[in-house]
Amino acid sequence: MDLSSISEELAEIDGQITDLFRSLSNGFQKLEKVKDVSRQSRQLEELTEKMRECKRLIKEFDREVKEMENRNDPNTNKMLNEKKQSMVKELNSYVALKKQHQANLENNKRVDLFDGPNEGFGEENVLLASSMTNQQLIDHGNQMMDETDEVIERSKKVVHDTINVGTETAAALKAQTEQMSRIVNELDSIHFSVRKASKLVKEIGRQVATDKCIMALLFLIVIGVIVIIIVKLVHPNNKDIRDIPGLAPPAMSRRLLWNPS
Repeated sequence: MDLSSISEELAEIDGQITDLFRSLSNGFQKLEKVKDVSRQSRQLEELTEKMRECKRLIKEFDREVKEMENRNDPNTNKMLNEKKQSMVKELNSYVALKKQHQANLENNKRVDLFDGPNEGFGEENVLLASSMTNQQLIDHGNQMMDETDEVIERSKKVVHDTINVGTETAAALKAQTEQMSRIVNELDSIHFSVRKASKLVKEIGRQVATDKCIMALLFLIVIGVIVIIIVKLVHPNNKDIRDIPGLAPPAMSRRLLWNPS
Protein backbone atom coordinates (compact mmCIF):
# COMPACT_ATOMS: atom_id res chain seq x y z
CA MET A 1 0.00 0.00 0.00
CA ASP A 2 1.23 3.46 -0.89
CA LEU A 3 1.75 5.47 2.30
CA SER A 4 1.07 8.73 0.44
CA SER A 5 -2.56 7.63 0.09
CA ILE A 6 -2.79 7.40 3.88
CA SER A 7 -0.70 10.39 4.99
CA GLU A 8 1.83 12.61 3.24
CA GLU A 9 3.76 12.97 6.52
CA LEU A 10 4.09 9.18 6.90
CA ALA A 11 5.24 8.89 3.29
CA GLU A 12 7.86 11.61 3.83
CA ILE A 13 9.20 9.97 7.02
CA ASP A 14 9.30 6.57 5.30
CA GLY A 15 11.32 8.05 2.44
CA GLN A 16 13.86 9.59 4.82
CA ILE A 17 14.26 6.29 6.71
CA THR A 18 14.71 4.38 3.44
CA ASP A 19 17.47 6.80 2.38
CA LEU A 20 19.22 6.38 5.74
CA PHE A 21 19.06 2.57 5.53
CA ARG A 22 20.57 2.70 2.04
CA SER A 23 23.34 4.97 3.30
CA LEU A 24 24.02 2.67 6.28
CA SER A 25 24.24 -0.39 4.02
CA ASN A 26 26.75 1.30 1.73
CA GLY A 27 28.70 2.68 4.70
CA PHE A 28 29.19 -0.70 6.37
CA GLN A 29 30.24 -2.25 3.05
CA LYS A 30 32.92 0.43 2.65
CA LEU A 31 33.97 0.06 6.29
CA GLU A 32 34.96 -3.57 5.76
CA LYS A 33 37.48 -2.48 3.11
CA VAL A 34 39.17 0.15 5.32
CA LYS A 35 42.36 -1.03 7.04
CA ASP A 36 43.42 2.14 8.88
CA VAL A 37 42.19 2.14 12.48
CA SER A 38 41.63 5.91 12.69
CA ARG A 39 39.61 5.94 9.46
CA GLN A 40 37.54 3.03 10.72
CA SER A 41 36.82 4.93 13.93
CA ARG A 42 35.73 8.08 12.06
CA GLN A 43 33.48 6.19 9.67
CA LEU A 44 31.96 4.21 12.54
CA GLU A 45 31.08 7.47 14.32
CA GLU A 46 29.40 8.78 11.16
CA LEU A 47 27.36 5.58 10.82
CA THR A 48 26.38 5.78 14.51
CA GLU A 49 25.07 9.31 14.00
CA LYS A 50 22.96 8.13 11.05
CA MET A 51 21.53 5.34 13.21
CA ARG A 52 20.55 7.89 15.87
CA GLU A 53 18.73 9.95 13.22
CA CYS A 54 17.03 6.80 11.96
CA LYS A 55 15.87 5.97 15.49
CA ARG A 56 14.40 9.46 15.89
CA LEU A 57 12.48 9.15 12.61
CA ILE A 58 11.08 5.74 13.59
CA LYS A 59 9.78 7.24 16.85
CA GLU A 60 8.14 10.05 14.88
CA PHE A 61 6.62 7.50 12.49
CA ASP A 62 5.20 5.56 15.46
CA ARG A 63 3.64 8.72 16.95
CA GLU A 64 1.95 9.57 13.65
CA VAL A 65 0.61 6.02 13.37
CA LYS A 66 -0.85 6.14 16.88
CA GLU A 67 -2.43 9.53 16.21
CA MET A 68 -4.15 8.21 13.07
CA GLU A 69 -5.12 4.88 14.61
CA ASN A 70 -8.73 5.88 15.37
CA ARG A 71 -9.28 7.20 11.83
CA ASN A 72 -7.90 4.18 9.95
CA ASP A 73 -9.44 0.78 9.38
CA PRO A 74 -7.94 -2.30 11.12
CA ASN A 75 -6.13 -3.53 7.99
CA THR A 76 -4.41 -0.17 7.51
CA ASN A 77 -3.34 -0.07 11.17
CA LYS A 78 -1.98 -3.63 10.88
CA MET A 79 0.00 -2.71 7.77
CA LEU A 80 1.46 0.40 9.43
CA ASN A 81 2.48 -1.52 12.56
CA GLU A 82 4.15 -4.21 10.43
CA LYS A 83 5.98 -1.44 8.55
CA LYS A 84 7.25 0.00 11.84
CA GLN A 85 8.38 -3.42 13.09
CA SER A 86 10.26 -3.97 9.83
CA MET A 87 12.05 -0.62 10.29
CA VAL A 88 13.00 -1.50 13.89
CA LYS A 89 14.28 -4.93 12.82
CA GLU A 90 16.45 -3.46 10.07
CA LEU A 91 17.83 -0.78 12.41
CA ASN A 92 18.71 -3.46 15.00
CA SER A 93 20.65 -5.36 12.34
CA TYR A 94 22.79 -2.27 11.70
CA VAL A 95 23.25 -1.79 15.46
CA ALA A 96 24.57 -5.37 15.68
CA LEU A 97 26.97 -4.66 12.79
CA LYS A 98 28.17 -1.53 14.57
CA LYS A 99 28.87 -3.48 17.77
CA GLN A 100 30.80 -6.10 15.81
CA HIS A 101 32.98 -3.52 14.06
CA GLN A 102 33.47 -1.67 17.36
CA ALA A 103 34.76 -4.85 19.00
CA ASN A 104 37.13 -5.50 16.09
CA LEU A 105 38.34 -1.91 16.29
CA GLU A 106 39.10 -2.24 20.00
CA ASN A 107 41.06 -5.45 19.38
CA ASN A 108 43.11 -3.77 16.65
CA LYS A 109 43.90 -0.85 18.97
CA ARG A 110 45.16 -3.21 21.68
CA VAL A 111 47.38 -5.03 19.21
CA ASP A 112 48.87 -1.74 18.00
CA LEU A 113 49.44 -0.65 21.59
CA PHE A 114 51.50 -3.67 22.65
CA ASP A 115 53.34 -4.36 19.38
CA GLY A 116 56.72 -2.70 19.04
CA PRO A 117 59.59 -2.30 16.56
CA ASN A 118 61.66 -5.44 17.30
CA GLU A 119 63.26 -5.87 13.88
CA GLY A 120 67.07 -6.39 13.87
CA PHE A 121 67.45 -7.07 17.59
CA GLY A 122 68.24 -10.77 17.23
CA GLU A 123 71.16 -10.26 14.84
CA GLU A 124 72.65 -7.49 16.99
CA ASN A 125 72.47 -9.68 20.13
CA VAL A 126 74.24 -12.51 18.30
CA LEU A 127 77.09 -10.20 17.26
CA LEU A 128 77.48 -8.87 20.80
CA ALA A 129 77.47 -12.35 22.34
CA SER A 130 80.28 -13.59 20.06
CA SER A 131 82.68 -10.97 21.44
CA MET A 132 81.88 -11.50 25.20
CA THR A 133 83.34 -13.81 27.84
CA ASN A 134 81.18 -16.12 29.89
CA GLN A 135 81.10 -13.72 32.88
CA GLN A 136 80.23 -10.83 30.63
CA LEU A 137 77.47 -12.87 29.09
CA ILE A 138 76.13 -13.72 32.57
CA ASP A 139 76.31 -10.08 33.70
CA HIS A 140 74.72 -8.92 30.50
CA GLY A 141 71.99 -11.54 30.86
CA ASN A 142 71.29 -10.44 34.42
CA GLN A 143 71.16 -6.83 33.30
CA MET A 144 68.75 -7.68 30.52
CA MET A 145 66.56 -9.59 32.96
CA ASP A 146 66.53 -6.60 35.32
CA GLU A 147 65.62 -4.32 32.45
CA THR A 148 62.94 -6.75 31.35
CA ASP A 149 61.51 -6.81 34.88
CA GLU A 150 61.43 -3.02 34.92
CA VAL A 151 59.72 -2.95 31.51
CA ILE A 152 57.17 -5.50 32.73
CA GLU A 153 56.48 -3.45 35.86
CA ARG A 154 56.08 -0.30 33.79
CA SER A 155 53.79 -2.19 31.40
CA LYS A 156 51.71 -3.42 34.32
CA LYS A 157 51.41 0.15 35.61
CA VAL A 158 50.45 1.39 32.15
CA VAL A 159 47.84 -1.36 31.80
CA HIS A 160 46.47 -0.60 35.28
CA ASP A 161 46.29 3.12 34.52
CA THR A 162 44.72 2.38 31.14
CA ILE A 163 42.06 0.20 32.76
CA ASN A 164 41.25 2.94 35.28
CA VAL A 165 41.08 5.58 32.56
CA GLY A 166 38.97 3.27 30.42
CA THR A 167 36.58 2.62 33.30
CA GLU A 168 36.22 6.33 34.03
CA THR A 169 35.83 7.11 30.34
CA ALA A 170 33.19 4.40 29.95
CA ALA A 171 31.24 5.77 32.91
CA ALA A 172 31.47 9.31 31.54
CA LEU A 173 30.44 8.17 28.06
CA LYS A 174 27.50 6.24 29.49
CA ALA A 175 26.32 9.30 31.43
CA GLN A 176 26.74 11.51 28.36
CA THR A 177 24.92 8.98 26.19
CA GLU A 178 21.99 8.88 28.60
CA GLN A 179 21.94 12.67 28.73
CA MET A 180 22.04 12.91 24.93
CA SER A 181 19.24 10.36 24.69
CA ARG A 182 17.09 12.43 27.06
CA ILE A 183 17.87 15.58 25.09
CA VAL A 184 16.95 13.87 21.80
CA ASN A 185 13.65 12.63 23.28
CA GLU A 186 12.87 16.11 24.58
CA LEU A 187 13.67 17.64 21.19
CA ASP A 188 11.41 15.10 19.52
CA SER A 189 8.58 15.99 21.91
CA ILE A 190 9.12 19.72 21.31
CA HIS A 191 9.15 19.22 17.54
CA PHE A 192 5.94 17.18 17.75
CA SER A 193 4.26 19.82 19.96
CA VAL A 194 5.27 22.61 17.58
CA ARG A 195 3.70 20.77 14.67
CA LYS A 196 0.48 20.23 16.62
CA ALA A 197 0.41 23.88 17.63
CA SER A 198 0.87 24.90 14.00
CA LYS A 199 -2.12 22.77 13.00
CA LEU A 200 -4.20 24.29 15.82
CA VAL A 201 -3.28 27.81 14.73
CA LYS A 202 -4.41 27.01 11.18
CA GLU A 203 -7.73 25.69 12.48
CA ILE A 204 -8.25 28.82 14.60
CA GLY A 205 -7.40 30.96 11.55
CA ARG A 206 -10.07 29.22 9.50
CA GLN A 207 -12.64 29.67 12.28
CA VAL A 208 -11.77 33.37 12.58
CA ALA A 209 -12.17 33.81 8.82
CA THR A 210 -15.61 32.13 8.98
CA ASP A 211 -16.65 34.36 11.90
CA LYS A 212 -15.53 37.44 9.96
CA CYS A 213 -17.65 36.42 6.97
CA ILE A 214 -20.71 35.98 9.20
CA MET A 215 -20.11 39.35 10.86
CA ALA A 216 -19.73 41.01 7.46
CA LEU A 217 -23.02 39.49 6.29
CA LEU A 218 -24.82 40.67 9.45
CA PHE A 219 -23.30 44.12 8.99
CA LEU A 220 -24.65 44.28 5.44
CA ILE A 221 -28.10 43.22 6.64
CA VAL A 222 -28.09 45.92 9.33
CA ILE A 223 -26.96 48.53 6.79
CA GLY A 224 -29.77 47.44 4.46
CA VAL A 225 -32.39 47.74 7.18
CA ILE A 226 -31.08 51.21 8.12
CA VAL A 227 -31.20 52.31 4.48
CA ILE A 228 -34.79 51.07 4.15
CA ILE A 229 -35.77 52.94 7.32
CA ILE A 230 -34.19 56.14 6.05
CA VAL A 231 -35.87 55.81 2.65
CA LYS A 232 -39.21 55.16 4.31
CA LEU A 233 -38.85 58.23 6.50
CA VAL A 234 -37.90 60.39 3.54
CA HIS A 235 -40.53 58.91 1.19
CA PRO A 236 -43.35 57.57 3.37
CA ASN A 237 -45.63 56.96 0.38
CA ASN A 238 -43.15 54.73 -1.45
CA LYS A 239 -45.13 51.64 -2.43
CA ASP A 240 -42.07 49.43 -2.77
CA ILE A 241 -41.47 49.34 0.97
CA ARG A 242 -45.00 49.84 2.23
CA ASP A 243 -45.53 46.25 3.17
CA ILE A 244 -42.38 45.84 5.24
CA PRO A 245 -43.41 44.98 8.82
CA GLY A 246 -42.96 47.93 11.14
CA LEU A 247 -42.43 50.43 8.31
CA ALA A 248 -45.98 50.82 6.98
CA PRO A 249 -47.65 54.19 7.68
CA PRO A 250 -49.89 54.26 10.71
CA ALA A 251 -53.49 53.34 10.03
CA MET A 252 -56.06 56.08 10.29
CA SER A 253 -57.93 56.05 13.54
CA ARG A 254 -61.54 55.15 13.26
CA ARG A 255 -64.10 57.48 14.78
CA LEU A 256 -66.93 55.74 16.58
CA LEU A 257 -70.34 57.06 15.88
CA TRP A 258 -72.34 57.36 18.97
CA ASN A 259 -75.87 58.43 18.83
CA PRO A 260 -77.21 59.28 22.22
CA SER A 261 -80.86 58.49 22.56
